[in-house]
Order: sequence, then structure tokens, then C-alpha cells
Amino acid sequence: MKYYLIAGERSGDLHGSNLIKSLKKLDFNAEFKGIGGDQMKESGMDVKIPYTKMAFMGFWEVLVNLRTITKYLKSTKSDIVEYNPDVVILIDYPGFNMRVAKFVHAAGFKVYYYISPKIWAWNTKRAYKIKKWVNKMFTILPFETAFYKNFGIEVDYVGNPVMDAVKNYNFDLDFTVKNGIDPSKTISVLPGSRWQEVQSFMVQIVAIAKVLPEYDFTVSRVDNLPEELYTPVYGIDNIKLIVGNTYDLVKNSKASIVTSGTATLETAVLNVPEVVCYKTSPVSYFIAKRLIKVPYISLVNLIMDREIVKELIQDDLNTSNLKAELERIISNSTVRSKMLFEYDELRSALGNEEVSALAAGKMYAYLTARADKT
Repeated sequence: MKYYLIAGERSGDLHGSNLIKSLKKLDFNAEFKGIGGDQMKESGMDVKIPYTKMAFMGFWEVLVNLRTITKYLKSTKSDIVEYNPDVVILIDYPGFNMRVAKFVHAAGFKVYYYISPKIWAWNTKRAYKIKKWVNKMFTILPFETAFYKNFGIEVDYVGNPVMDAVKNYNFDLDFTVKNGIDPSKTISVLPGSRWQEVQSFMVQIVAIAKVLPEYDFTVSRVDNLPEELYTPVYGIDNIKLIVGNTYDLVKNSKASIVTSGTATLETAVLNVPEVVCYKTSPVSYFIAKRLIKVPYISLVNLIMDREIVKELIQDDLNTSNLKAELERIISNSTVRSKMLFEYDELRSALGNEEVSALAAGKMYAYLTARADKT
């Protein structure tokens, strides 16, 4: 069968690649095409458009790049029709993928959504559009089953693919020696994979490194962004950059500073205390503040429905607050132990299934049985 996949960010590229690998084990004649990154390409997908060309974050940032996004949307629609897939699999990335879903449904193709858009956070009425345009929804967060049921939508909860990603990762036992890292002094920094995130965060890292000179701040640099974005940290004695090996870095750190997103969950699964940080443009924050209906931005807190990790958002993200929270989760044994204990509870909630294999199995069964709605 022919599969067309669309992932619009780094985590989607990772989970999409694992899904492709699992589908290939079931469908020996499988062909893959779509939008993604290096990991999906390495798994066997023909990448029509690299996701890095469309990775815009924030309401304002999307608005000013609307012409570019519209161009890629038009190109994607044409490519899907020409490719004529058996199914289009959408991976999160709602601003783009919901538009694709509408078009694909009208064109008569099957639509599967793997990793639900976060419509439970704002504009919940989009669930009605999903009910209309999407044949099957495969969710990864425990509370999404009840959310969709309120709209008369039955979903397949498959567990969280982060568990697969961490479990299947081949940790480098010589990582600390190769990179000159002392785990007792290292604070890992995960500034994100979008240029807006990194650009706004580097100045903050320089500031916190200066007031905590006893720690080494090691920044995970993603290879899909230009090196110039990281220049503010050059020359600072207790800051270093490492390309890739993010799981190795986090696992060998005393604590972690993480921008919101999948990385907050990955850090928790790796059992490292963290501070979640997020700052966007004033315009985007103004809009988001009025639209978003959930009390937290990190997946850790959202899944557990309480504050497990501290979130420093917008104006709360300053050197004083960040320093205080880092010292708290590193030096206060009670706070640190409590966070790690609650991580155990989180991992139990996520389950221990082979998520990618489970999702692929369900998708393939639906496609071959022709049992899904048309």
C-alpha cells in the first residue's frame, strides 16, 4: 500500500520514523511519501518537503509566514492527488494538517490522525471537524479518550511514543568521557528545534550561566538549525554545545532546562528533574493567553493534572526565578525526591506497550479489513 505522512516538527519526525518502521514490518510492499525530516527519510520515506521549511512557532510568526505556508499547502495537496495514496497519515501539526484533512476527505482519501492536535487546549470545537474529516484518530495522551468521547468520537489510545523512543535508544556508555561531562555538575539545556525558540532562549542561558558558575550548562544543538543561532553562548566558560545525542546528554545531567513540548515528557521519562521554560513574542503570548484553556503548558503537568515540574512562562522566565528553581531541584533533597517519585507515577500512566507497533498494527488492520468509515 501507499502511505502519505505529514509531520511538521522534530518530534513528529521521530515518531513518524518509528511508525514507518513498524508499518514496513506488516506491509512488505509499503511505499511512503510526504513531509518530514531526516529520520523519516532514513526510515524509507520520500520527503517531498522538509518540515524545517514550515516549522513556525506562535500566532504572530505563523501570520507573517502565511504566504510560505499557503504555498506549501497548495503543493502538498497536488502531491497527494498525484501520489494517490491508500491513506494519508497526519502527525500533530494542526494548523497545516487540519487544512490537509479537509481537502483529503473531500477528495475521497482515507485520513488517519496519529498524535492528536491539542484541541483540548483551545478551540475545542475543532473536534467536530475531526469527526467529519478524519476516519481514525490514534491518541497518545490518556485523557484524550474521554475528551473525544464528549464529542461522540471513538479513538484508539495507543500509549505515548516517547516511551518507545527512550526504550529503544542506544545509549552511549562513553558519552561523558567523549564530551568531557561531569554528571554531578551538568545542567542540560534543551532550547527547542525551531529557530524562534532558540533565538529567544540563548540570551537567557548566558545570563543563568553567569550567576551559577559552579555548574556546566550543556546546550543540545539540533543539526537542522543554523549554527549562527547559538553564537550568544560562544566564549562562555561554563557553557558548551553538543550536536545530537540529546538523550545521552539529559541522562547524564543533574537537572535540565527544557522549553515546552515533547522534550518535557522525554526528560521526565529519562528521570531527570527539570524546569520548563517558554517565551514567545508579546503578540503571540497576548493571543495565546486569551485562547488557551488548560492550566499548564508542559505535557508532564497536563498528563498528571497537577504541577509536577515548575513552569516559567513569559515574564516569569527571568534569571532570578530560573536560578531559584534550579537550586531547589538540585539541592533540596525533599523536592528532588518528590519530583522523581511523581515521574514514576507518570511513566505508569503512559504504559509500557510498543506504541509504534501497536499504532501501525491498528492502522494496517483497519486498512486491510476496510472496516473504517468512508
